Amino acid sequence: MHDLTHNLLTVKNELNIINPKINIIAVSKTFDSNKIRPLITSGHIHFGENKVQEAAGKWVSLKEQNKNLKLHMIGKLQTNKVKIAIPLFDYIHSLDSLKLAEKISIEQKKKDKKLKIFIQVNIGNEHQKSGIDVKDVEEFYKTCFHRFNLDIIGLMCIPPNDENVNKYFIQMKNLNDSLRLKELSMGMSSDYLEAAKHGSTYVRVGSKIFGKRA
Repeated sequence: MHDLTHNLLTVKNELNIINPKINIIAVSKTFDSNKIRPLITSGHIHFGENKVQEAAGKWVSLKEQNKNLKLHMIGKLQTNKVKIAIPLFDYIHSLDSLKLAEKISIEQKKKDKKLKIFIQVNIGNEHQKSGIDVKDVEEFYKTCFHRFNLDIIGLMCIPPNDENVNKYFIQMKNLNDSLRLKELSMGMSSDYLEAAKHGSTYVRVGSKIFGKRA
């Protein structure tokens, strides 16, 4: 068995104990197609990228060859890259402004394609991080849903990494439930098991599968 396939299986087995239905997004940023193909061959379909340009270079041909693949935009999405992102991605995890929501809405109509979208929440209220303030999430969600007709399926967060993450995951789960959203994107290589225990349905795992980035 290929090393990366073995790594993915290890993550999957750990998560199966908590929730067999959880979706693992293999975060393939900075890794080329040769690293990704063994995972596709093994049947894995969810992959994540941080940068639109880099993703376009790898995934256009990979998705043409494998129609069932689902590509997730998990990094900050610039409004000037939305035009390229819409045809390429299936999910956006980082909706963080009304300006971006409007741009996505316009481009989706042009391309006749509707993506599944997560609202990024700044759950730790950190100045250096993107995301909607907790107090503004409900109003932001309503605007995205009613005015821009976006398919908002859940919330996403990147909690502070120097504290106990569980309290942030609990807060996110409660916030998600209060909006009656079905999906929840939280948990990365360092904390995906904790995230799964608190109701995450999509975990974004990179180094635990692909190894350390150069």
